[in-house]
Amino acid sequence: DFRYFIKTYSDYNKPPEISLHEAGGKRIRTLVDNKDLIETIGEYKWSEKEFFTVDVNENSLNAYIMKPADFDSTKEYPVLMYVYGGPGSQTVNRNFEAGQRPMWHQYLTNQGYIVVSVDNRGTGARGSDFMKQTYKQLGVYETQDQVSAAKQIAQLPYVDADRLGIWGWSYGGYMSTLSLEEGNDVFSTAIAVAPVTHWKFYDTIYTERYMQTPQLNPNGYEVSAPLNKAGEIEGNYLLIHGTGDDNVHFQNAVEMVNELIAKDVQFQTMYYPNLAHSIYDGGNARHHLWKLMTNFILENL
Repeated sequence: DFRYFIKTYSDYNKPPEISLHEAGGKRIRTLVDNKDLIETIGEYKWSEKEFFTVDVNENSLNAYIMKPADFDSTKEYPVLMYVYGGPGSQTVNRNFEAGQRPMWHQYLTNQGYIVVSVDNRGTGARGSDFMKQTYKQLGVYETQDQVSAAKQIAQLPYVDADRLGIWGWSYGGYMSTLSLEEGNDVFSTAIAVAPVTHWKFYDTIYTERYMQTPQLNPNGYEVSAPLNKAGEIEGNYLLIHGTGDDNVHFQNAVEMVNELIAKDVQFQTMYYPNLAHSIYDGGNARHHLWKLMTNFILENL
């Protein structure tokens, strides 16, 4: 009868609070306050997000930066950019993030790294025109924005311009690969987990929604394929994929490896047998994955 509603509130630095209210707004009771989680977080060095905008390619892009808890503006720090960048998505928002990826970012800041994320053209919550710019040319504007943003970030006085890296998973792995290829003058390191390497290998219900068919848009497919630019990789590249990936088929990784070898590009790779897109088996796979990526970053960035 619509006499009550349940409200969930969180912020980037505040875990969700869930409360029951009357329709007029009066709070009846708090259902979840996450008090224990708040106290636990307080026991650790916690790097908060600082939100800002990057003006590149005639667009103002939303971004956040996470600095080490003991940040010293007179020092220079390596930077790892986190990217997803797919149509309608967002990585830059004010919701509280819990889980393995954000905790890994926290770990890296405690190791002396700065973590940055930028929502490129094509991402969500910026209106239809902003989101639809990438139609029939996925990966083009997005990569331009990530590379341009990285060049601006490299100019910050507390950033070591020789130590900029980028990583992503799925569409983000596609983006990190393209960014290392096209931004080899700014990015020294990239990790790609389960990346698309050519849109002809991805499922039609997604791909044709944004790219039409290969017959109608042949140039769009070829221009946006990391596979076709593998020889441009000059930095440290780690390619990770599950052989049982039910979303981004393992063929994407195999074809990319073949091309990297053909172009005599040195790289590292890790395959997780029979594991799907999430690279999760209920056992040790995820732990192995995060340890692998951590060591790669610590050794190369």
